[in-house]
Amino acid sequence: MSTTGFPKSLEDAHAFDAADPLAAHREAFSMPEGVTYLVGHSLGAAPVKALKQASKTAGTDWACDIVGSWNSADWINLPQTTGAKIAPLLGVAPDEVVVCDSVSLNLFKLASALLETGKLKRRLIVEREEFPTDQYMMAKLASLVSAEHVHTATGSGQAALKDGGVLVKSLVDFRTGHIADLSAHEEAARASGGAIIWDLSHATGVLNLRLADWGASYAVGCTYKYLNGGPGAPGFIYVSRDKQNELSTPLPGWLGHANAFAFEDEYTPADGLKRFVSGTPPILSLATLNAALDTFDGVNQTDLQVKANRLGDMCLHVFEELGLASTSPQTGSPRGGHVSVCHPEGYAISRALADQGIKTDYRPPDTIRFGLSPLYLSYGEVWTALDTFKDILARETWRDPKYQVRATVT
Repeated sequence: MSTTGFPKSLEDAHAFDAADPLAAHREAFSMPEGVTYLVGHSLGAAPVKALKQASKTAGTDWACDIVGSWNSADWINLPQTTGAKIAPLLGVAPDEVVVCDSVSLNLFKLASALLETGKLKRRLIVEREEFPTDQYMMAKLASLVSAEHVHTATGSGQAALKDGGVLVKSLVDFRTGHIADLSAHEEAARASGGAIIWDLSHATGVLNLRLADWGASYAVGCTYKYLNGGPGAPGFIYVSRDKQNELSTPLPGWLGHANAFAFEDEYTPADGLKRFVSGTPPILSLATLNAALDTFDGVNQTDLQVKANRLGDMCLHVFEELGLASTSPQTGSPRGGHVSVCHPEGYAISRALADQGIKTDYRPPDTIRFGLSPLYLSYGEVWTALDTFKDILARETWRDPKYQVRATVT
């Protein structure tokens, strides 16, 4: 086995697989034959248990017990019980996470709630090249509530906090995999009397997160990437317990009421994070997600991050050998669960890889992303995928006209 921290040959990769503490977890997933799935940073693979739960929720609970399942299957409490399963992956308490709506709506709700406290300057800060939803939502919210919209340069959000306000910031950059310095950002926020909403969409389930220890009070995230909750699975909100009851949701739905089934004319917020549950939860998705989270039972989060980083180092080493640039943190550096490689024909290459059973994705203008989900990928199959990548470049098979036709989803 290589002593430099990551495999440098197929033999090396097999040796790493033999010692991998996560290897057995691959069996928890339903993987298509002949596919190497490198898009878990966009949509996670399907856990077997989640598929069974989806069938049970639809075919038994809904089909047989019908409306009674709100009680018998405890549908009514799924936002909280599912949030409690996510909490350990964030390093926070079970009652500090609730699952509801989408990342987009949760950003809107949480940022609005923070401004409404009156304790923060009415400034909404977001960096250029941040994930588009985060930029769009903050721009619109600022116009709706007459707040200053600070659309600052990439990497300068922390500096912009010196004048206070609310910064929306991804912990892991969706293009590069770069990890922001959470502690330094939170220190800047405390110094200015500001606040940060962390977008954990590309971080949860692949990094060893310790939000409480690091001093983070607010976050949102999606559940269909590394948490494998399924397409369109609902998002989550994290708020530290001491801050929850000072927040007021801008979307006060009936299930966020203190006594929802009293059907009162006036809204009274429920205690804690339940107040952020606006409408009826999407039970089929929520039940599927709840079961998917069981794949993390017994998983050491440090092992997740270490393996993802090693797989990333292995990819970056090959990219460097090929003379290709990458926007991801260099070999040996911490990063999220994906790495990016740049090529002017990135889209066509990604399509050619897909024809060989290797699923990647493309982001304009020239970036192929390799998602390295540590629960179901082996070192050996990623090494083999890299060999195929090299072969496509050497043979220039990407020049086939069929690979130039753009699909809607890239």
